[in-house]
Amino acid sequence: MLAAKQEVLNLVNQIPDDADMDEIMYRLYLFDKDRQETIAENQTELSDQAKKEMDAWFVV
Repeated sequence: MLAAKQEVLNLVNQIPDDADMDEIMYRLYLFDKDRQETIAENQTELSDQAKKEMDAWFVV
């Protein structure tokens, strides 16, 4: 995964030159929201995987 700064720079470079500050801020907001949702989903998947592994430890 790229560092946060590099991800933001890549995003800003894709924004049209005539975009105003509101457009830039909105795109950054959407980018951050998507990133946070992805992190939350991955944490849930890891938790589910850890639970499965722990359940397997106690099978008799």
